[in-house]
Amino acid sequence: MTLDEKIGQMSQSTSMGHSISEAIKAEIRAGRWGSFLNAGNAGDRAEAQRIALKESRLGIPLLFGRDVIHGYQTVFPIPLGQAASWDPGLVEQAAHIAARETAADGIHWTFAPMVDIARDPRWGRIAEGMGEDPYLGSAMAAAMVRGFQGKALDGPESIAACVKHYVGYGAAEGGRDYNTTWIPEILLRDVYLRPFHAARDAGAATFMSAFNDLNGVPASGNKLTLRQVLREEWKFDGFVVSDWDSVIEMISHGYAAGRADAALKAIQAGVDMEMVSTSYRENVKSLIETGKLDAKLVDESVRNILRVKLRLGLFDKPVPAAPAASAFLAPDALAIAERLAAESAVLLKNDGGALPLSKSISKVAVVGPLADSAVDQMGCWVADGKAAAVRTPVAALRSLLGAARVAYAPGLKSSRDTSTAGFAAAVEATRGADAVVLFLGEEQVLSGEAHSRAFLGLPGAQEALVGELAKTGKPLVAVIMAGRPLTFPAVSSKVKAVLYAWHPGTMGGPALASLLFGDAAPSGKLTASFPRTVGQVPVYYNHMNTGRPPSASELGIPMGTPLDPKDFTSKYLDVDFTPEYPFGFGLSYTTFEYTNLRLSAGPVHMGGHLTVTADVANTGSREADEVAQLYIRDLVASVTQPVRELKGFQRVHLKAGEKRVVEFTLSTADLAFHNRQMQLVTEPGEFHVWIGPDSARGQRGSFRVTD
Repeated sequence: MTLDEKIGQMSQSTSMGHSISEAIKAEIRAGRWGSFLNAGNAGDRAEAQRIALKESRLGIPLLFGRDVIHGYQTVFPIPLGQAASWDPGLVEQAAHIAARETAADGIHWTFAPMVDIARDPRWGRIAEGMGEDPYLGSAMAAAMVRGFQGKALDGPESIAACVKHYVGYGAAEGGRDYNTTWIPEILLRDVYLRPFHAARDAGAATFMSAFNDLNGVPASGNKLTLRQVLREEWKFDGFVVSDWDSVIEMISHGYAAGRADAALKAIQAGVDMEMVSTSYRENVKSLIETGKLDAKLVDESVRNILRVKLRLGLFDKPVPAAPAASAFLAPDALAIAERLAAESAVLLKNDGGALPLSKSISKVAVVGPLADSAVDQMGCWVADGKAAAVRTPVAALRSLLGAARVAYAPGLKSSRDTSTAGFAAAVEATRGADAVVLFLGEEQVLSGEAHSRAFLGLPGAQEALVGELAKTGKPLVAVIMAGRPLTFPAVSSKVKAVLYAWHPGTMGGPALASLLFGDAAPSGKLTASFPRTVGQVPVYYNHMNTGRPPSASELGIPMGTPLDPKDFTSKYLDVDFTPEYPFGFGLSYTTFEYTNLRLSAGPVHMGGHLTVTADVANTGSREADEVAQLYIRDLVASVTQPVRELKGFQRVHLKAGEKRVVEFTLSTADLAFHNRQMQLVTEPGEFHVWIGPDSARGQRGSFRVTD
């Protein structure tokens, strides 16, 4: 390969746009580009690939990438919602369907999964990830990689995964997108890196370096994370692509003196392919000629890229034909989308068994700006989603009950609407209704990239709308669609039930109709703690203890003085220190009881295993799924450990009155953490263990690990 051809492989462009021009065709023949993202239609991509294979000097295929974050034309719930299903097998199926549709359209590579741990709901991109926990995040990351890539990367329904954003992006200061992150290395390794490691172990083909500055070194120029951890420790042999312009953004960070310096530092750190910006094309030759850049690093990057293209089978695959319409939105895809939307929804409140509603109801009033908004229902990052294919709650409820029994009034034009002009029609819609179902939350444009929020309340006049409807005396049920945890105590106090549906995707309407009327029972569990108010942020379950931890009875002004510090503990004066809804929380239409925690052994020798079991009984009158969760706490260690850590979960289906034993196996390796020498160790000592319904409750036991 010539140096120009090598640099071409290291360059990714958006220049194809919506069509393939003669200029682009000439550049492909010359080997100018190795990859395109957001490139034309299927016909354009096929022609570009034909030129690359048949008319370029070396016949190296192009790699087409696309942001397929939670579905292609069949849109699944946002990833934060998918994680709330606690069902990795179902999430894997959804990723496979996304890959199948994407591959049919001539695209080989998705910039997903996003596995950033996020503890700040103000950050808009929390919608794209799996929440705050590294154990659950790891399980979901691996599931998505398996789903996208299939059993073989060169399979007809497989695409390459790109694990992003490597690394620490979810810890952006103040929840402001693209912002600085400061993460001690122990925390980086024990929390933020773990889902990336799981994705690598699942066989992820590519990684994406992040926008953020990590501990003073931008992630796209960070040798510690890219070379030491990813290449040397994890033995990753795929390639790393930068995020959009993140190489030259190192200039704005104050880390690179100019475009040449940015290219040098990115390549030396281990960024193999530059997305969109062209600093590699402009500077690699001169950097090598002046002796600043070792040509061997360029060869290494090109090998990494070609290795992935070979594994995808792109050298051998024929240029694809135009896809049939049946390749998209197939019945099995829609069925999985509906099931995942139903499993993702989390029941947060259900006073007096307000839900499910009876199908014999004479009339239901449907109110709210998100009840019939197809675009908003899909959520952020749905470049290829089809609004016409979306089945909204209004449409689904009319189909279920008949149009005559469903009265609909949006009340507001959008979630941000501050006008009260639609309130009267909304109140009128409740006339003669037995129940009112409110569809509230935040519209599509309020979450996702560059969509951080300083306040987490329901935007616009939604609270006022609920207040007006509460005056009717009708029983109110709130369904909240959102891309993040929100704070809504005033609304919660006025409604009988709250069902949190995230942005549920194409089949959200039928899924929610089945939940509201009892054809399905809610089983989702939160994967991010919900704050009581934005002033509590960050609030997350797996925090460290303090020297003065608060007690459950404390609220208000401390009673003591500095000389007699009664109630001088780590808390706020004006809000409870606990979250509104804890990690792992979720109600059902039945009740579950956990009893009889048992441990297979007392002392566990280093290298050994412990079996932890408990009885879970369905004590209600309906069959349903429950997600049983296993947590541990290391009571004394050389580095302080979280008050609880998730170490296992199981989804179990129980009939009314049924009791089942749930069993978890813990090895001493599962208890490991990084010490101050960055060694992964398990230390002997005392541990607590819980099996329960969420991170705040459960049956507790204890055990000791011995040398």
